[in-house]
Amino acid sequence: MTLSTQTGVQFSDIQVGDEVPLLKLPAVNRTALALYAGASGDHNPIHIDIDFARKSRMSDVFAHGMLSAAYLGRLLTGWVSQQQVRSLSIRFTGITQLGHVPTCTGTITEKFEENGEKHVRLQIRCSNQYGEEKLAGEAVVALA
Repeated sequence: MTLSTQTGVQFSDIQVGDEVPLLKLPAVNRTALALYAGASGDHNPIHIDIDFARKSRMSDVFAHGMLSAAYLGRLLTGWVSQQQVRSLSIRFTGITQLGHVPTCTGTITEKFEENGEKHVRLQIRCSNQYGEEKLAGEAVVALA
């Protein structure tokens, strides 16, 4: 079952295997990379300078890994409030190229209580339009 977004998600309504609403983003383009570089302060030329990228044996610039990590953060905060996120861990598994359409998904893998607080653990993933994984991770959120 796909769960609803930020409408008082209740621990009692969640089942292992449930999916949070997916987050599909626009295709990565040069403008997005330039804006992210400015916002983040990450001006690594591999992400914004095609000549530098080619000298580094890449065919073109590619997205910052942390841009895709931010998308996974948006996946979570589109479902619950930021204050409910207890942990987030991510590993980079692929490069997001220009033209890729990032899609973020999350699946509940565990329900548990810790220190009197109800939690769910999620496996999260950011893939492109071809289903190729670019980031994978895990998050824990607190629910009422």
